[in-house]
Amino acid sequence: VQLQASGGGSVQPGGSLRLSCAASGLLLDYYAIGWFRQAPGKEREGVSYISHSEGATYRNYADSVKGRFTISRDPVYNTVYLQMNDLKPEDTAVYYCASYSFWAHPGRTWYEGRDYDYWGQGTQVTVSS
Repeated sequence: VQLQASGGGSVQPGGSLRLSCAASGLLLDYYAIGWFRQAPGKEREGVSYISHSEGATYRNYADSVKGRFTISRDPVYNTVYLQMNDLKPEDTAVYYCASYSFWAHPGRTWYEGRDYDYWGQGTQVTVSS
């Protein structure tokens, strides 16, 4: 399993970025994808989550990003996206995507990094004027 995160960069406050997490070795129909971030000196934080089961898509967001971030999936390209709008300086962090099989582990908690089995490399997001 490999997860490839990309799309980070530097933007001004109020700007937008779209992060991508390209997955190989797993199918999004059976695996949940979570986005996490870690700022210098801070603990890792669960940002968003997506899974798909029996025709329904499930999404979760941290309170700090609700209304500004949108997570989506493209099963054709086996890729998950995190659209980030109205970015704030406090969104500055390294962003990681991670995955686990929700079919095998339905009781895991989406925002707990320890519940994820596979991790991609990080992509830096910097929001500054």
